[in-house]
Amino acid sequence: MSGAALGLEIVFVFFLALFLLHRYGDFKKQHRLVIVATLLAWYLCFLIVFILPLDVSTTIYNRCKLAVNSSPAENNGSYVTLAPSKQKCFKPWSYIPDGIMPIFWRVVYWTSQFLTWILLPFMQSYARSGGFSITGKIKTALIENAIYYGTYLLIFGAFLIYVAVNPNFNLQWNQLQTIGIAAANTWGLFLLVLLLGYGLVEIPRSHWNGAKRGYLLMKTYFKAAKLMTEKADAEENLEDIMEEVRKVSESIKYNHPLRKCVDTILKKCPTEYQERMGRNMDDYEDFDERQNSYPSEKSLAKLHKQVIYSVQRHRRTQVQWQILLEQAFYLEDVAKNESSATRQFVHTFHSQEPENKIIQYFYTPTVEWYWECLLRPWFYRVLAVVLATFSVIVVWSECTFFSTKPVLSLFAVFIQLAEKTYNYIYIEMACFLTIFFLSICVYSTVFRIRVFNYYYLASHHQTDAYSLLFSGMLFCRLTPPLCLNFLGLTHMDATISHKNTQPTAYTSIMGSMRVLSFIADGFYIYYPMLVVILCIATYFSLGTRCLNLLGFQQFMGDSEMTSDLIDEGKELIRREKRKRQRQEEGENRRREWKERYGNRDDSTRSRAVHTDQKESSFSETNASRPLSKYTRSNNRTERDRIELLQDAEPLDFNADSVNDDPLESDSGR
Repeated sequence: MSGAALGLEIVFVFFLALFLLHRYGDFKKQHRLVIVATLLAWYLCFLIVFILPLDVSTTIYNRCKLAVNSSPAENNGSYVTLAPSKQKCFKPWSYIPDGIMPIFWRVVYWTSQFLTWILLPFMQSYARSGGFSITGKIKTALIENAIYYGTYLLIFGAFLIYVAVNPNFNLQWNQLQTIGIAAANTWGLFLLVLLLGYGLVEIPRSHWNGAKRGYLLMKTYFKAAKLMTEKADAEENLEDIMEEVRKVSESIKYNHPLRKCVDTILKKCPTEYQERMGRNMDDYEDFDERQNSYPSEKSLAKLHKQVIYSVQRHRRTQVQWQILLEQAFYLEDVAKNESSATRQFVHTFHSQEPENKIIQYFYTPTVEWYWECLLRPWFYRVLAVVLATFSVIVVWSECTFFSTKPVLSLFAVFIQLAEKTYNYIYIEMACFLTIFFLSICVYSTVFRIRVFNYYYLASHHQTDAYSLLFSGMLFCRLTPPLCLNFLGLTHMDATISHKNTQPTAYTSIMGSMRVLSFIADGFYIYYPMLVVILCIATYFSLGTRCLNLLGFQQFMGDSEMTSDLIDEGKELIRREKRKRQRQEEGENRRREWKERYGNRDDSTRSRAVHTDQKESSFSETNASRPLSKYTRSNNRTERDRIELLQDAEPLDFNADSVNDDPLESDSGR
């Protein structure tokens, strides 16, 4: 089994990263380089999280071999027997041979660092550039990243000067490499603690609140009101940008040198706007440089950038609105079915997507009712308690992991107890659950945060290229300090445990942080304690209250603004529900009409066509043009009248259908 576990996890993590990227990205519309770079960044970060427990178990076994070699021992096959204590040191099932892990970690770490500090920032600027050629986009990306890269050189130069001035240090390549790693990990640890403090509280609380009746529905109403405002703003912004594109398209004619740039912009516009602009164009007019003032290529590049952004934002809000409507309708169905006496889940609207027959066979309406109305709230409560327990253990261990005598970190206690019995399965499971929970707290915060409209990870293939690349940068910067923090919590890092033992292969790649003592003995140990303050601030929603004061509406139960937005969202959902009900009723009536009168209409059409042919032949033989003309027109009018009656949607004259509110219109505003 040597190396088999490593190979299986490499394959599994690749498909996991591919699945998540497919959920958030769009493989068909986004550039292949963006997809490949983001996939590689996510894959390497997830790989570090999944492979690190194997590195820990292999290191514990190697320590056992070193202890055996330093004392009288007898080798027996796959384990080593200590002569004095008769203790057996079994080889773990996931043992990785010597020499593989250092090379593996070196390739993974430096590739991720190259992505996050050099390639991905450049690709971000390249993806948002409005240039019309590859050379123009590269030039724009280099200019935008000049300050970015200059900041890196300034920070690295400061560390370099500090080491050079200090007489206790001799500058060597390994020390310079350690300084660079320390600078990157310091930046990542600073952001890691902020995200971890939010996730440790918000994840258990979100599951606990999800078990409350009506909480998710009220929050969905709140989201609907906010999303409608964003949707209307996106539509207005798109209209303004399309108006500018129309003016530019009308001013720059077909034989103008910049017409190719205008055509490139038009290809990025929605189809309905392209058709509208195409009808209003007059390509037979020549341009005259002396009479008209034409935009420059730089202004067209800026317009191109605005078009890409506005179209993406408009498409994203449209898709999110439809998804939010489905979610709101389903939560309303859950609220209605809670008091059902038949204990069968009844949907207001049928699913628009075809359901899997296997799922439909097992997940019957009765099973769905028991899960949604009875079991799911209790499951969420139990899960919230388990997650809250993990959060308390993490906070306690973050504040006490520097203590080695006695060992106060609970994760270190668990690992050391398992190390005494060499229970490698338990060691790997404990390490995996610990680092997996830390990763969930950090990565879920990365997926939740939203920096205005510049960074926003939206599911259902609605994330733009800039946000995908930015998420890859964050993952590559957060994962190495996250793993170092995990090794510190479990005392597998010699810098924390102060033991002269064999380090893990991952720690050996990081190098000795003793080169910068104020970071190794100060920042890395005491800064993670700040997570306690951040957890308290998150528990009392201080950040949410500050955002409310600044004008960014957040969901708060005791806020008057939140209540108003909930009422507004409830009204919007109610109107959309009535609209969909009328559409379904109209489709049902049209279907019944076709089923009942379809054959009669077909016979009427065939009779009308036969009569038209007879009268046409009669008119041709008798050379009576006026009579033939009026006969054909009357028959065509009759046929059109029949088709209109067949395709007409029956009107539903209910009290709710008569509404003068402008939000009832098709525009949805």
